[in-house]
Amino acid sequence: MQRISLRRLAAALLPGIILLSAPVMSQADGYIMLGATSKGAPAMSLGLDRTFDLARWHPQLTLRLGSGVLLLLGDDGDDNAAWTLTPALRWSFAGERGVFAEAGIGAALFLNTRHEERHLSTAFQFEDRLAFGMALGRGELSASLIHYSNAGIKRPNNGFEILSLGYRHSF
Repeated sequence: MQRISLRRLAAALLPGIILLSAPVMSQADGYIMLGATSKGAPAMSLGLDRTFDLARWHPQLTLRLGSGVLLLLGDDGDDNAAWTLTPALRWSFAGERGVFAEAGIGAALFLNTRHEERHLSTAFQFEDRLAFGMALGRGELSASLIHYSNAGIKRPNNGFEILSLGYRHSF
């Protein structure tokens, strides 16, 4: 079983630390997602994202660009972590603060190419994301389904899914 060393975990957290200290912090939103993989392993994602207006194309369309750290707990110390970059197109159904749907294809860079019994083959994985959500106070609540896969770059291509609930809060 592989263990994540403190040095490797710090390297995975570094992009998030840089984002937190960046001057765009006042324009970014923080998010946390809690969920489980398709095999039932706990998953947590922490990060920052920013929304860009796409009203030139359609008044209900925006682009959300997020970056953060995905932490996966495994059995017997078979944990894993990844840095994620997640662009997503958002369609708002009921105006700016109403119900929305998101879809996007992003990327993840994992520390280990194994998680539990899955062999990912490559540290680089694509991230396919579908989410639905709604406004909640100053933030928003969402449910998402995320699929990680290397898209056949190298065999085996043992991707996995995460089903999660998330909360996004404006700073």
